[in-house]
Amino acid sequence: MRTEDDPHGLFTNGRVERVLGSGGAGGSASNEVTAPLLHQRFPALRETLPHLRLGSVPTPVRPLPGLSEGAAPVWVKDESVFGDGGWGGNKVRKLEWLLPDALRRGRRTILTVGGLGTNWGLATALYAREHGVATAIALIDQPIDDHVRAQSARLEGSGATLHFTRTKARTIAAAPVLFARHMAGGRPPYFVPAGGSSPIGALGYVEAALELAAQVREGTLPEPSHIVTAVGSGGTTAGLLLGLRLAGLRTRVVGVVVNDTLRLDPPALVGLARRAQKLLRARGADLPHTDVSPDDLHLVRDWLGPAYGHATAEGEHAQHLAAERENLTLDPVYTAKAMAALLAMNASGRLGAGPVLYLDTNGPR
Repeated sequence: MRTEDDPHGLFTNGRVERVLGSGGAGGSASNEVTAPLLHQRFPALRETLPHLRLGSVPTPVRPLPGLSEGAAPVWVKDESVFGDGGWGGNKVRKLEWLLPDALRRGRRTILTVGGLGTNWGLATALYAREHGVATAIALIDQPIDDHVRAQSARLEGSGATLHFTRTKARTIAAAPVLFARHMAGGRPPYFVPAGGSSPIGALGYVEAALELAAQVREGTLPEPSHIVTAVGSGGTTAGLLLGLRLAGLRTRVVGVVVNDTLRLDPPALVGLARRAQKLLRARGADLPHTDVSPDDLHLVRDWLGPAYGHATAEGEHAQHLAAERENLTLDPVYTAKAMAALLAMNASGRLGAGPVLYLDTNGPR
């Protein structure tokens, strides 16, 4: 039933009522939708924290013998296959929680920000469009290469309204105008920070960490000593920090910082994880006593290159090795740099005996 707070008629008693189609972001033609693990573990969240299934779970894990030249065996959790629509990867995990929250609040436009080649902005535009929500993106300059040119063309065709604000300072200055311009039905747009890295967005990787723990319990892979991921806006890392602790895994997160335009340090990332924890408690989850600690996180900053968006020789080499030896497609801005860091740290023994899990968050279609 459509209501003022639910203009798309997707919710009943706070839950998503989803009719799956046969194409687009709707995915499978089956009407069977597996409840998210957060809802299964904390049933009170079913009524207070809506979720919209946008991809098939669990994402696969497998060993990477061709990239295990070091002290620790290397595995991958392949998030690149997540997402049933026009884009995939870690951004879609976040949208499973952000998009239904926007819909429940009756917002008709999502306003967000990203670089010229933003994966986040593209994923948002494509999946929001499938559910009747418009997207507006403030775009900040980054180095232009083939990857950015291709992504810019996809953004132009996504239906999103693009605002070329060019710098972080100009984006902040333009914010009041952008909010006013995208008012709809008397309501402001639903704002999401870069990369979907809000407390609600971070729940995508709380969920992924619970999924990983289930795969460990089932014997699909051994418990990793470390999980290595690129840190572009922080939401994936923060979600992992909280989710791994809730799951009872001892796995430590190694974050490879690939963005110098945002504050990405242990206090900021742990703070986001704790805000996600606070959100879950506020929505009724009876969480165990769990302290997310900076000791659970190791950040490395040696793989960024000159600045955000610049490809590096080490990243290009890792990109080539991953494709040649393990058929992994990595992007030059995020995942190739994270792989380069993993290979170097493993070769020097800095990751111990492992096993080490690489989180492949790239998602081109």
